[in-house]
Amino acid sequence: MLRPWKLEFEIDKKLDKAVYLQIADTIITDIKSGRLKPGDTLPGSRNLAAMLKINRNTVVEAYQVLLNEEWVISKERKGIFVSGHLPVLHEKRIERLSDVSDHPIHNHGTMVNFDDGHPDSKIAPVTELARAYRQIFGIKAKWQMMGYGDEHGDIEFRKMISQMLNHQRGMQIHEKEISITRGSQMAMFLTAQSLLTSGDCVIVENPGYQPAWQAFEYSGAKLLPVSVDEEGINVQAIEKLLSQYKNIKAVYITPHRQYPTMVTLSLSRRLRLIELANQYNITIIEDDYDNEFHFGYRPILPISSFPELNNYVYVGTLSKVVAPALRIGYLATKNQDLLQKIGSLRKIIDVHGDVIMEQAVLQLIKEGAVKKHIRKATAHYKSKRDFVYSLLNQYMKGVAHFTLPEGGLAFWIVPKAVLDWDKVTSLLLEKNIKIIHPKQYSRNHVNGFRLSYGSVSEEQLEQSIPIIAEVFNQYL
Repeated sequence: MLRPWKLEFEIDKKLDKAVYLQIADTIITDIKSGRLKPGDTLPGSRNLAAMLKINRNTVVEAYQVLLNEEWVISKERKGIFVSGHLPVLHEKRIERLSDVSDHPIHNHGTMVNFDDGHPDSKIAPVTELARAYRQIFGIKAKWQMMGYGDEHGDIEFRKMISQMLNHQRGMQIHEKEISITRGSQMAMFLTAQSLLTSGDCVIVENPGYQPAWQAFEYSGAKLLPVSVDEEGINVQAIEKLLSQYKNIKAVYITPHRQYPTMVTLSLSRRLRLIELANQYNITIIEDDYDNEFHFGYRPILPISSFPELNNYVYVGTLSKVVAPALRIGYLATKNQDLLQKIGSLRKIIDVHGDVIMEQAVLQLIKEGAVKKHIRKATAHYKSKRDFVYSLLNQYMKGVAHFTLPEGGLAFWIVPKAVLDWDKVTSLLLEKNIKIIHPKQYSRNHVNGFRLSYGSVSEEQLEQSIPIIAEVFNQYL
């Protein structure tokens, strides 16, 4: 029977957020607060549309978002219900302070390089960026930008980043809780050096992103690898480690699209991980490396957007959005002591970032050029993803496992036979195809590789994928 629950919602036309997302987020808030409990029934789409005086399709889209993100379940002929598998969240919110090196080959063909998931530089808004840079330099550089700036970056640029994180990723972050860096790797290094000391432990995904591992180890920390399955990192294994080790300081994750496997961390595991992080007073370092390129309703909101989470560092980048060679990343954290340490270390190694470039990117954002580029790029990559999927179904269905990713610029390919990857990579190099050796993802043996498509042409993809399948087929 329908509970007497009423959606307290008003359409905010000033928000840069679609109405269906506003509805979905309002329902999520009611689930988190306890107004909606596991098992409660949501109004039918027709009824809710009539209550809100909006098109029914808008409500259907909102419900689809909730289904995709696992907040609700659908029962045939019965309706939409709040999921019964959500762990109990704390009702009281805690108060916060305000690649492999190039192989020497000697033939005359063109090398096809399946890189780490780089975007297509040919569609980057380079002309617009150059124009904006020249304008900013000419207007302000002579009298305003020749001195040293803030070690955390231009305040107006940070304000724009905070607005983006708050409006599009559900976060509650202030511009003074953000630090601009020269790429996400610098953000990771600064975080590691400021948060960790020799003897600390960091839980990492396995397989995972080794450049981040190297940053943690350089600080003297010990890595504790945890396996990944179709729901993301194994949270039960994390809980076991937390009970065994007393010096675990952080857990590093890529929950939106796990690197390299592209799986999304399930909602139940996200919520349990938040509980464990709070219970053991550890920091979640969340690397959201390709949030922008998503082909479904919307990207899954970051773990860092959950107000229940006490300690986090959220790392992102604009390099894939604006231009691959542009080194602008950022980190966000509520931990002011940590942010101060990061700023002090940043001063030692870099003094401050490229203020003129930050202003130029800010101008592109204000003009709407970045938003326009993201729409264009998303359509471009979705078309290319679908093209790759058709090739994989044609040539690799019998030799490997793969799934259609909801976003990002890569597929995770798992051969049906255990391969000798040293031989495989060598054979492919002889055929002018370069892939990243799986040892780059794990210090143990992992039988899979990341087939990126962002920077590879359709012609190259059409020529290469049948050859890769042929090499794999030799092991069946």
